[in-house]
Amino acid sequence: MNTLQPREAVAQAHAAWRRFLLEGDLEPGPLRPEIAQSWRRCRARGVDPLAGRSTRVLSAPDLEQRLARRRNVIDVARHFMGNLYQFVASTSFVVLLCDEAGYILATAGDPGLMAGARDLNFSLGALWSEAEIGNNGAGTALELQRPFQVSGAEHYCRKHHPWTCSGAPILDEENRLLGVLELSGPVEATHQHTLGMVVAAAEAIRQQLRVQAANRELLLLNSHLASLFLTVSDGVAVVDPQGLILQVNPVAEQLLGVPTRELAGQSILPWLASADPVRRLLDTGQAFRELECQVGGAPARTNCLVSAKAVNDDQGRLARAVLFLNPSHRVNRLVNRISGAQASFTFHDILGGGEALAHAIQLATQAAGSDSHVLLCGESGTGKEMFAQAIHNQGARHRGPFIAVNCGAIPRELIASELFGYAEGAFTGAHKGGRPGKFELAAGGTLFLDEIGDMPLDQQVSLLRVLQDKSVTRIGGETPRVLDVRIICATHRNLQLEVARGSFRQDLYYRLNIIVITLPPLRAHPGDIPLLFRTFHARVCQALGVPEAPVAPEVLARLQAYDWPGNMREFQNAVERMVNHSFQGPITASSLPEELLKPSSPQGPPPPFQALEAGTVREQRARIKRRLAEQERQEILAVMAAHRGNLSLTARALGLSRTSLYRKLRG
Repeated sequence: MNTLQPREAVAQAHAAWRRFLLEGDLEPGPLRPEIAQSWRRCRARGVDPLAGRSTRVLSAPDLEQRLARRRNVIDVARHFMGNLYQFVASTSFVVLLCDEAGYILATAGDPGLMAGARDLNFSLGALWSEAEIGNNGAGTALELQRPFQVSGAEHYCRKHHPWTCSGAPILDEENRLLGVLELSGPVEATHQHTLGMVVAAAEAIRQQLRVQAANRELLLLNSHLASLFLTVSDGVAVVDPQGLILQVNPVAEQLLGVPTRELAGQSILPWLASADPVRRLLDTGQAFRELECQVGGAPARTNCLVSAKAVNDDQGRLARAVLFLNPSHRVNRLVNRISGAQASFTFHDILGGGEALAHAIQLATQAAGSDSHVLLCGESGTGKEMFAQAIHNQGARHRGPFIAVNCGAIPRELIASELFGYAEGAFTGAHKGGRPGKFELAAGGTLFLDEIGDMPLDQQVSLLRVLQDKSVTRIGGETPRVLDVRIICATHRNLQLEVARGSFRQDLYYRLNIIVITLPPLRAHPGDIPLLFRTFHARVCQALGVPEAPVAPEVLARLQAYDWPGNMREFQNAVERMVNHSFQGPITASSLPEELLKPSSPQGPPPPFQALEAGTVREQRARIKRRLAEQERQEILAVMAAHRGNLSLTARALGLSRTSLYRKLRG
C-alpha cells in the first residue's frame, strides 16, 4: 500500500483530534498549522464533529439556477473529471466539482459507492463548505484559496476520518474563483501524487476555459468585423499576394459592377484605371492613401479615392492586401454639406401672386420634375437663384448638393479650373493631388451657373463639350470623369442678342435653351408690393430687435408707383433703410429713400425672350433680324446714357470700335 501518511502520523493526528475535542487544546508539533487553524474555525462556527449526514442541500430551483450560472465550467470540467476518475476508478475514489460557495455541481465516480456513503452526501446541491461539514479538500481549499489536502483524522468531523480529500480551486483569467475540484477516496488508497493530479486537472480546466473565452472573443470579433465589412459605407476588397480577389463587400461589388461569386479569383488590377500603386503594394508592401482612381469595368467607371494596406503574416511576409474604395461623390457630398453647398429656398418662399410671377412659378414647378437643363432669364434682382434652389429642392436631386457659380465674378483665367478642376502639376501653384471642379462637386445634385451670358467664349467651348459628352476632364489630366449633374443657368442678358453679336455661342445657346423661364421684374406685379413689404418689414425688425412700427398708407402707394430697376434686391434694401431711418417710430413718406421720392420713368431692357410671330421662314428671319437690331440699338442707347453720351467710353464698354458704333447707331 502506497499511503500518503505513515501509520505513526495517522495515530498522532487521531490522538490530537481526541485531545482537541475533550480538552480544547492543541499541542505544537503533530499537526500542520493549516489543519490546526481549520479545527479552530470549525469549533468557532459551531460545527458538530460527531454529526452524521449533512442535510444542507439546495432546492431544485436554486440548484438549477446555480447549474445554469456555471454551465460553461461544468461542461469543460466533466471531461477532465472523467479522465481523473479513470486513473483511480478501481480504488473507490469520487471526483467532485463544487462552486465558489461549496455546493456540489457535478460528480464522477461509482454510483453505488456514492449512494452507500450516506454520511458524506455526494448528491448534487449538497454543501461541502467548512462551516457545514468541517474541514475537507473542497471546503478548506476554498478557505485558503489554494490547493490543499485533508487526510484521515486531520478532518474535524469523524465521518470523514476514513477518507482523504484533495481539493484545488479553479480560477478564471483574472484569478477570480469559479469553483473547486476535489478528489475523495479511502485513506489507504491515497497516493502521494493525488493532490498533484487534482491540481493538474484544475489547471487544465482553467486553460480550457481560457481557450474557450479567447475563441468566444474571436468569434465576437469576427462577427463584428463581418458586420463592419458588410455595412461599411466604403467599398472593401481583400486580395491575395498575387492580387487575386478573395472577398469584396456589397459596396465594392456595386462599384465593380459584378457579383461577388464572379469576382472571386479574378485579379483586382483590371478593375482599376491606375493599377501601378497596387502593384507596388503587392511587390513591396508599400501602402498608399486616397489615390484618385476610376474603379469598375469600362466604360461605366466610378471616380473613387482608393487606399490600400498590406496585411503581413507572423513571418513579416505579405499575406493579404485590403483596398478601400470611397466613391468621390460621397466625399464631395460631405464637403458640400460642411461648406454649406445646399439649397435653402423652396417655392413656398417665393412671395407674390401676380399673373406673370404665378406663370413663372408654374413653369419652374414643372421643370423640377424634369432633369433637363433650365435657363432662368430676368433682370438683376428678380430672384433667379431663389428659383434655381426651389427647382432643386423639389426635384429628384434634392438630397444632392447645390453648387452655385457666378460666371461673371470669377476672373477669366480661373474659370476653367473652377468649373472643371485640375490635375496635380497642371500649373504653378496647383495643389498636390489636384483639385475637383464645381462639376465634380455637384455630382448627384445641381450646378447653378449664374450670369452664364458673361462667360468668355473660349470657356463656352469647354462648357459645351462637357454638356455634350456628360463627362469632364480636369485641366492637365487625361482621364474623363463621368458626370451626373443637372444644369440650371441664369442670365440678365438677352442671349439671342448676344448670339447675334457673336459674344455667345449659338450651339451652346441651343444646348441650354431647353426649359426657359422668364422671371418678371418687380414693376410688372406691383400688386404684390404690400405683401412683400409686410414680410420684409417683419424680418428686418426681428433681425434688428425692434418692434414693428405703423406704416403710413402713402408709403405703400409710393412703393407701388416706383419702377424698382434693382427689383427685389433694391426693394429689400429700401425696406431696411426705412426701418433704420424711422428709428422705431412710424414709417412715413419722409422715411422713404431719396430715389423713391423722385418721379421715375420705365427702365430696364425689354424682355429677354419673346415668342416669334407665325409666318414664313424668310419673314421670321427678317423679323428676328429687325428685332435683334432694335434690341441692340436700345442696349447701345442705354450704355450711352450711362456714359452721358461719351461715344468713346460707350464703344469701349461694348467692345466695339468707334466706326462700328457709328454704323450701328445709323442702323
